Amino acid sequence: MGKTAKTGSQNSTPERVALLETPPPAPPQAFPIIGIGASAGGLEALEQFLRHVPEDSGMAFVIVQHLDPTHRGIMPELLQRATGMVVEQVKDNMAVQPNCVYVIPPNKDLSLLRGTLHLFEPATPRGLRLPIDFFFRSLAEDQRERSVGVILSGMGSDGTLGLRAIKESAGVALVQEPTSAKFDGMPRSAIDAGLADIVAPPEELYERLVAYFGHAPSTAQLPAALNDKDQRGLDKIVILLRTHTGHDFSLYKKNTLYRRIERRMGLHQIDRIAHYVRYLQENAQERDLLFKELLIGVTGFFRDPAAWAQLRDQVIPMLLASRPDGGQLRAWAAGCSTGEEAYSLGIAFKEALVELSPVRPFSLQIFATDLDRDAIDKARQGVYPENIAADVSPERLHRFFIHEERGYRIGKESREMVTLATQNLIMDPPFTKLDLLICRNLLIYLTSDLQKKLLPLFHYSLNPGGVLFLGSAETVGSASGLFVPLKGKGRFYQRKESATRVEPVEFPTAFLPPPNSHPVASATESEASLQALDAVLLREFCPAAVLTNEQGDILYIKVRTGQYLEPSAGQVNWNLYAMARDELEARLASKTQEQEETQVALQTERAKRESEAGPDQRDGGEP
Repeated sequence: MGKTAKTGSQNSTPERVALLETPPPAPPQAFPIIGIGASAGGLEALEQFLRHVPEDSGMAFVIVQHLDPTHRGIMPELLQRATGMVVEQVKDNMAVQPNCVYVIPPNKDLSLLRGTLHLFEPATPRGLRLPIDFFFRSLAEDQRERSVGVILSGMGSDGTLGLRAIKESAGVALVQEPTSAKFDGMPRSAIDAGLADIVAPPEELYERLVAYFGHAPSTAQLPAALNDKDQRGLDKIVILLRTHTGHDFSLYKKNTLYRRIERRMGLHQIDRIAHYVRYLQENAQERDLLFKELLIGVTGFFRDPAAWAQLRDQVIPMLLASRPDGGQLRAWAAGCSTGEEAYSLGIAFKEALVELSPVRPFSLQIFATDLDRDAIDKARQGVYPENIAADVSPERLHRFFIHEERGYRIGKESREMVTLATQNLIMDPPFTKLDLLICRNLLIYLTSDLQKKLLPLFHYSLNPGGVLFLGSAETVGSASGLFVPLKGKGRFYQRKESATRVEPVEFPTAFLPPPNSHPVASATESEASLQALDAVLLREFCPAAVLTNEQGDILYIKVRTGQYLEPSAGQVNWNLYAMARDELEARLASKTQEQEETQVALQTERAKRESEAGPDQRDGGEP
């Protein structure tokens, strides 16, 4: 999951759904540009690294180190002793050349655009500056899948968020082995965040990098259709992942899948996809790593600040105004990754309440879900590195976070608003009766067929007047009959009430609404295959049923239970009694007791009654 296009036009045709690719960036340099971040103890590590780089490597190296802003920069002279390459301090608007080393000057931020280095005055006070993150992010945006970030010795966590940006762009992250570093804070932060592709002592990193580039994926556009061998290999990898993790990636875009697989092959110097299939079969750890690779979370606090400002200043006030009597609003952050967007929503809601000072009390319940169990565990901990200060203002840090040794912990006020749970958006029941649904930078990874199924489901999940919040590169596309866009810079869409559905609502089999609340499956579904026809028959004509243990924990759900069961607010609880709708709860307890006392007679009577009833009578009967 959630693992990006950055911009897009809203003028999509009805046939295009929820995906607008970014305009192609300037082509990457013909030679690799390697970003290197270091801090305390970094000089020794940099010298060890550069001594093993030949003068004609064909690469360029840009070094960003924490330097005393009051001292003259002598780093180029010190590093020149370790390498035969030209080492120079960066000047503004300097074009990058191969076989050169560029060093950031003191008291500057550094960025890259179309292979040219640009200097900026720091926008944050000393002590809060994160120059490595700043440069790595621009490197990722400029070089995309060819971006390379290296983290060496240093204290703190600068570079971790920058490496995340590089990984989001399908670049590669190298980290110094912490035991070889004088100060292991920066390397450990990157490793603990799950971002390190290669971990090695500094003297071995260049050799590992050369091996990676020797097998790295091509930057050329993938062909429209894979050859038979590659397609078979891709299918086998999807099967292996499904067997190992229980999650089906066949509905992810083929381009995304193949790029991520190619990257893993490059890290292991594997040239053929068939060989990688064999490697996956023999290596459970690699299956786990590939699964994580496909779920790189595109997230961050207040990602796309203008959109979050619109949410706080326009969308939330609009939702509050629709409820003059106050009460609780419900929101769902689908594909929440490590929780930043869910907590950002809670913060924006609290800020909006302060600004509006409503007469009636309001609260917000946020359901935050993701496919990645490890990401949800991190979200539950609510601890983030100090470099979130690049995205979170000092005022917000002071009010909504607690500063700890490991970084910043989300405050209790915000934490109590959020209920976190693992969930498969495609297969598991959706949350309903929502005022706000956030699903950002996830749809762009899914096939258009799956997007066509999810958008009507989102419409169904929202209350009248509810709002869907998408990523900057996403639109509702052919589901425009279900939503109306709100004015502003963000991708906000309000649910339409007189909606003509372009596609039927296709609910997960574990959740189906009451009869007449969704259209009957179309003829094209029935004609697709015998398997699809079987699914339609099960969905439309078989009675609802659940299989539980003695405690009522649900082990299996047969179709059409939405009339009787729904997810309860709070921690997800797959228990029959917890999920029973209010009007059924008392009857269910009575029936259960009766069944325990007269088990055989009750089952026999039920079976007889069903055999005598027609399909219309059975459909919609008691579960």
